[in-house]
Parts: sequence; C-alpha cells; structure tokens
Amino acid sequence: MSLKNVNTVLATVGALFVLYLGLSFILTPETSTPGVGLPNWPAGDGGGFLVMKGIREFAMGLVIGILLLTGHRRALGWVLLMEAVAPFGDMINVLAHHGSAAAAFGIHGLTSALIATTGLLILRETGKTHRAPAPAPAAQPV
Repeated sequence: MSLKNVNTVLATVGALFVLYLGLSFILTPETSTPGVGLPNWPAGDGGGFLVMKGIREFAMGLVIGILLLTGHRRALGWVLLMEAVAPFGDMINVLAHHGSAAAAFGIHGLTSALIATTGLLILRETGKTHRAPAPAPAAQPV
C-alpha cells in the first residue's frame, strides 16, 4: 500500500472519529462527558459548554473531510498539524483539573500524537510534489 493510501485511510478515520465525537457531544453531552477524563460534571448549566465542544469537534471533522474530498492534500497536512493542538489542549485541561491522567495521556495525548503524525506523513508525501524542479542541464556545444 502506498504512503498516499495509508495517509488517506488515516485522515478518513480521523475525520469520521472527530465527526462522531462532535455529534456525541451535541446530541448527548451527559453520556459523552464521563469518558473525557474530567472528574466532575460542570456546575450549573455547564451542558452548553459541552455542546460547544461538540460543535468544535464536528467543525474540525468537516474541515478534514472537505480537504480530503477536494484533494487539497498539502493544506490537509497543515490543518491536521493545527488540529492536533485541540486534543493536546484537552489533555492539559484534564490534567489541570485533576482528572484522570490515564484519560489525559491515553485519550487526548494519544489522539493529538496520531493527528500530528498523520499531518506530518501527508506533508512528507506532498513535499515531494511541491519542490521546485531541478534546472535543466546546459546544452553542450557540438
């Protein structure tokens, strides 16, 4: 299997997973929240923040999907690197709020690493096609 095919599969799985997470937080935040590693349910009307998290996740999945479908692979690589910041931030948030270290590193940290790795692989794949062509050798007099 070529690097491009592997990268496409990784990015597609990532997009579908992020879309699923987003929909889960939008539709059923109360059942999705215990799995993120935070120790407590938000006080007061905190459910709205969970829906916001869901919308963020869903939008991130749409961006990945659109770049995949339109074939903008170099942009996809850069966007994946950028989107790896979100789960990294979630990991820091869980740790800062005395949540589960296993969830922080095992869910959010690993997700961030996988997204960043996929982005780097796509940039590596597309870097070969974006390099300037070598100049043609000068013609030798006969």
